[in-house]
Amino acid sequence: MTQPLRYGFNTTLDGCVHHEAGLPPDAESMAFWTDELRRSDTLLYGRVTYELMEGVWRRPASGPWPDWINDSEVAFAEVMDPMRKVVASTALDAVDWNAELLRGDLVDGVRRLKEQPGRGISLGGVRLPTALAAAGLIDEYTFVVHPVIAGRGPRLLDGVELTLELIERREFRSGVTVQRYRPAA
Repeated sequence: MTQPLRYGFNTTLDGCVHHEAGLPPDAESMAFWTDELRRSDTLLYGRVTYELMEGVWRRPASGPWPDWINDSEVAFAEVMDPMRKVVASTALDAVDWNAELLRGDLVDGVRRLKEQPGRGISLGGVRLPTALAAAGLIDEYTFVVHPVIAGRGPRLLDGVELTLELIERREFRSGVTVQRYRPAA
């Protein structure tokens, strides 16, 4: 039995996936993402997402979290910081922050990662998930859809054709909806 590969991401109503599109986290969505992290014991990112996450969610060397991180964000960071991270990158020579590099063939490497014991692998980013979705390796998709039309920017799983089955839907007070899917049989 392989551990599940779960892709989760914030998106706008028009499928844009960049944080400059006005996708501010609130306490309810941060609590959701914190619980999502707890479902897995490994994070899988490409270089760009890894560096973005490390820049925000890695515990500072000084110890305390910066004042600009609120309580719900600290809770998220406290879960993410110690987790195992796997980074798919040909550009990086080394990583730290509890991370290791995934080298060689991406699809074979992720298949081997899924065969390792664990509760699950949480996948983030834009380009890496697109490649893994095209290869049929993602077991679950969770889209946190914000009531925003961005009109520009990178799009969710651009170029990939999938038929998905809805397995859960939730609404937050902010108008955000969580939609969880699995690939249709």
